[in-house]
Amino acid sequence: MGKPKANLPSADSLRALIDERGLLALRVTPNAATDALAIENGQLRARVTAVPEDGRANKAVIALLGKAMGIAPARIELVRGATARDKVLRIEG
Repeated sequence: MGKPKANLPSADSLRALIDERGLLALRVTPNAATDALAIENGQLRARVTAVPEDGRANKAVIALLGKAMGIAPARIELVRGATARDKVLRIEG
Protein backbone atom coordinates (compact mmCIF):
# COMPACT_ATOMS: atom_id res chain seq x y z
CA MET A 1 0.00 0.00 0.00
CA GLY A 2 1.57 3.29 -1.16
CA LYS A 3 1.19 6.80 0.11
CA PRO A 4 -2.23 8.38 -0.38
CA LYS A 5 -2.53 11.00 -3.15
CA ALA A 6 -1.79 14.50 -1.90
CA ASN A 7 -4.54 17.12 -1.73
CA LEU A 8 -3.16 20.21 -3.50
CA PRO A 9 -4.56 23.68 -4.31
CA SER A 10 -3.99 25.18 -7.76
CA ALA A 11 -0.59 26.61 -8.67
CA ASP A 12 -2.19 30.02 -9.31
CA SER A 13 -3.74 30.18 -5.84
CA LEU A 14 -0.35 29.32 -4.32
CA ARG A 15 1.46 31.95 -6.42
CA ALA A 16 -1.03 34.56 -5.17
CA LEU A 17 0.36 34.04 -1.64
CA ILE A 18 3.96 34.87 -2.65
CA ASP A 19 5.02 38.44 -1.81
CA GLU A 20 6.96 40.82 -4.05
CA ARG A 21 10.29 39.50 -2.70
CA GLY A 22 9.40 35.93 -3.63
CA LEU A 23 8.70 34.89 -0.03
CA LEU A 24 5.95 32.51 1.01
CA ALA A 25 4.93 32.06 4.65
CA LEU A 26 3.32 28.82 5.77
CA ARG A 27 2.52 26.69 8.80
CA VAL A 28 3.60 23.05 8.79
CA THR A 29 2.12 20.03 10.56
CA PRO A 30 4.59 17.14 10.38
CA ASN A 31 3.74 13.48 11.03
CA ALA A 32 0.26 13.94 9.52
CA ALA A 33 -1.93 11.16 8.13
CA THR A 34 -1.59 12.44 4.54
CA ASP A 35 0.39 15.00 2.58
CA ALA A 36 -1.75 18.07 1.86
CA LEU A 37 -1.61 21.79 1.20
CA ALA A 38 -4.52 24.04 2.09
CA ILE A 39 -5.16 27.76 2.13
CA GLU A 40 -6.97 28.67 5.34
CA ASN A 41 -7.83 32.28 6.21
CA GLY A 42 -5.34 33.54 3.64
CA GLN A 43 -2.43 31.49 4.98
CA LEU A 44 -0.88 28.36 3.51
CA ARG A 45 -0.91 25.26 5.70
CA ALA A 46 1.10 22.18 4.84
CA ARG A 47 0.59 18.73 6.30
CA VAL A 48 3.26 16.12 5.61
CA THR A 49 3.63 12.51 6.65
CA ALA A 50 7.37 12.97 7.25
CA VAL A 51 8.65 13.22 10.80
CA PRO A 52 10.39 16.41 11.99
CA GLU A 53 13.81 14.77 12.33
CA ASP A 54 16.98 15.64 10.41
CA GLY A 55 15.08 18.05 8.14
CA ARG A 56 12.83 15.32 6.68
CA ALA A 57 9.63 17.31 7.16
CA ASN A 58 11.21 20.43 5.61
CA LYS A 59 12.30 18.43 2.56
CA ALA A 60 8.83 16.91 2.27
CA VAL A 61 7.20 20.36 2.39
CA ILE A 62 9.52 21.67 -0.32
CA ALA A 63 8.86 18.63 -2.52
CA LEU A 64 5.10 18.92 -2.01
CA LEU A 65 5.08 22.64 -2.77
CA GLY A 66 7.23 22.10 -5.87
CA LYS A 67 4.79 19.45 -7.09
CA ALA A 68 1.78 21.69 -6.48
CA MET A 69 3.37 24.67 -8.24
CA GLY A 70 4.87 22.65 -11.08
CA ILE A 71 8.44 23.76 -10.33
CA ALA A 72 11.60 21.95 -9.33
CA PRO A 73 12.14 21.68 -5.56
CA ALA A 74 15.63 23.12 -6.14
CA ARG A 75 13.91 26.46 -6.89
CA ILE A 76 12.48 26.56 -3.35
CA GLU A 77 14.68 27.57 -0.42
CA LEU A 78 13.93 27.51 3.29
CA VAL A 79 14.69 31.03 4.56
CA ARG A 80 13.37 30.94 8.11
CA GLY A 81 11.91 28.40 10.50
CA ALA A 82 14.05 25.28 10.04
CA THR A 83 12.93 23.90 13.42
CA ALA A 84 9.65 25.81 13.80
CA ARG A 85 6.15 25.10 12.53
CA ASP A 86 5.94 28.57 10.98
CA LYS A 87 8.29 28.79 8.02
CA VAL A 88 9.23 31.21 5.26
CA LEU A 89 10.29 29.88 1.88
CA ARG A 90 11.81 31.76 -1.07
CA ILE A 91 10.39 30.75 -4.43
CA GLU A 92 12.61 31.44 -7.46
CA GLY A 93 10.95 32.59 -10.67
